[in-house]
Amino acid sequence: MSAPGQVNLLLASQSPRRQELLRLIGLPFAVKPVVIDESVRAGEPPLAYAQRLAREKAHLALELNPGTVVIAADTVVVDGGEALGKPLDAQAAAHMLRRLQRAPHSVLSALVVAGGNGAAPLPEHCSTDVVLRSFTEPELQRYIASGDPMDKAGAYAIQNAEFRPASNLGGCLANVIGLPLCHLTRALRQAGVAVAVDVPRACQAHLQYSCPVHQDILF
Repeated sequence: MSAPGQVNLLLASQSPRRQELLRLIGLPFAVKPVVIDESVRAGEPPLAYAQRLAREKAHLALELNPGTVVIAADTVVVDGGEALGKPLDAQAAAHMLRRLQRAPHSVLSALVVAGGNGAAPLPEHCSTDVVLRSFTEPELQRYIASGDPMDKAGAYAIQNAEFRPASNLGGCLANVIGLPLCHLTRALRQAGVAVAVDVPRACQAHLQYSCPVHQDILF
């Protein structure tokens, strides 16, 4: 097992939200985002799509940075079996939010840890059910005008303290933000990376959220 401080850990993402969450595991890491084609293939289910993107990001990052342990992830919002990406403009953001307000949906993250002990890349995935609150049209327009929806899958950030988009959450909150930490911890340990921090406790304290699923993941 690698000792904390000796791991050449790399996050293949420029997301500040993923970086914030990754700091909670207590290991130093570098940020080296990679660029891939994120187009959805014809007939590709949301889970397969997210898993493919995470896998392609991990493979490219490891190829560009040999000798590292790479973490790559992709998060999609799924409504009616369709993966919703980032809105192209304000009109698309408004359409997504109105659509998601009508019924519960899910947020799905796929992640891959590659490198480490030489084993095959380790995939994980996590799904969380989300119910949006009943926001008014002026609230929606103010949120869109803030710019926050434009780089978010599904056009919202669940952690936005002013808009407070969600009324109910079933599962892992870190997953909805973009990086399910218990799943990541499990994959890192399988890759030979020691994680000494009590990740569920650190995550719940940071997010101020009582997680109902962490014991099923890290038992």
